[in-house]
Amino acid sequence: MKYYLIAGEASGDLHASHLIAAISSCDPQADFRGIGGDLMAAQGMTLVQHYRDLAYMGVVAVVLHARTILRGMRRCREDIVSWQPDVVILVDYPGFNLKMARFVHAQALCPVYYYIAPKLWAWKEWRIKALRRDVDKVFSILPFEVSFFEGKHGLPIHYVGNPSLDEVDDYLHHRQPVHTGGSELPIIAILCGSRLQEVRNNLWRMLAAAQPYAHTHRIVIAAFNTIPRTFYDKYIAVARRRTHSDIPVEIIYDHTYDILATATAALVTSGTATLETALFRVPQVVCYFIPARRLAALLRRILIKVPYISLVNLIAGTEVVPELVCHEMTPSRCRAHLAAILPGGESRETMLQGYDLMRQKLQPATSEHATRLTAPQRAAQLMLKEIQA
Repeated sequence: MKYYLIAGEASGDLHASHLIAAISSCDPQADFRGIGGDLMAAQGMTLVQHYRDLAYMGVVAVVLHARTILRGMRRCREDIVSWQPDVVILVDYPGFNLKMARFVHAQALCPVYYYIAPKLWAWKEWRIKALRRDVDKVFSILPFEVSFFEGKHGLPIHYVGNPSLDEVDDYLHHRQPVHTGGSELPIIAILCGSRLQEVRNNLWRMLAAAQPYAHTHRIVIAAFNTIPRTFYDKYIAVARRRTHSDIPVEIIYDHTYDILATATAALVTSGTATLETALFRVPQVVCYFIPARRLAALLRRILIKVPYISLVNLIAGTEVVPELVCHEMTPSRCRAHLAAILPGGESRETMLQGYDLMRQKLQPATSEHATRLTAPQRAAQLMLKEIQA
């Protein structure tokens, strides 16, 4: 069969590449084509356009590159019509993908499946009408989405499990001891995000919070290769000026799992990193400073429809990890929470118990055989069953 996939960013490229591999194992004759990245191409997909040519963040960037984005949409529509796939599989990236779903549905070209549902529970809930109208099946990787899509909106979805759970378990099962350098002191991990803006807003505040522990712990930044060393150095220098202290800091690129596997605590920006940190059973403080913070806090209360920003708390359905957002993210508050989760701290054991609750909720309710499958393998089997029905 012919599968047309569309992913619009690095995380989507990763998840889609695993889905392609899983579909290939179920359908040896599978042919893949679409928009994505290097990982999808490495799994045998014909790349019509690379996602980096279309991935613009923020209102200003989207407006400035509107012509490029519209040209990419037109090319994608024409390619789908020309290739005539058996199914179109959309991976996250709702701004682009919901428009493609509308086109494919209106033309009655083939079924449309959504893998990794748009986060409508957080914002833009009105998009549920488009999802119900234009998408045939939704495959979710977050268990609480079932109550939102099915319970609140009557839209059936398949919860297939969570890729992060699979990936962390696989890492821990096959892990080879990796020495991350430095001394044998316990590690406080700093996961300050993969975007420049996140690093700019959070890194120096995180380091200032950890400063009192700098000579009893290793302060280790889990760095991304998309961010130059000089950018991290700039905000390390800010932290040192603000604290009047020469904070020793290590920067380690592309070894986040190795760092978390040996960390004793972590300061983490919101996102998948909070979930991964919890799966490694590393107590954490979630940090997300935003400029114009009081206005941002007001807008958050108006626009954001969920009580938490971290996946840990959203999955558990209760506050397992502290969240310091907008004006609440100050070095002094962060430092107080950090003290409470270090060994001997008053919150550490309670948080670890909360992680156990979260992990239980991540497990899909499936048969014993299906529990041995990964999330993309479950999704692939369900997709083929739906197509062949």
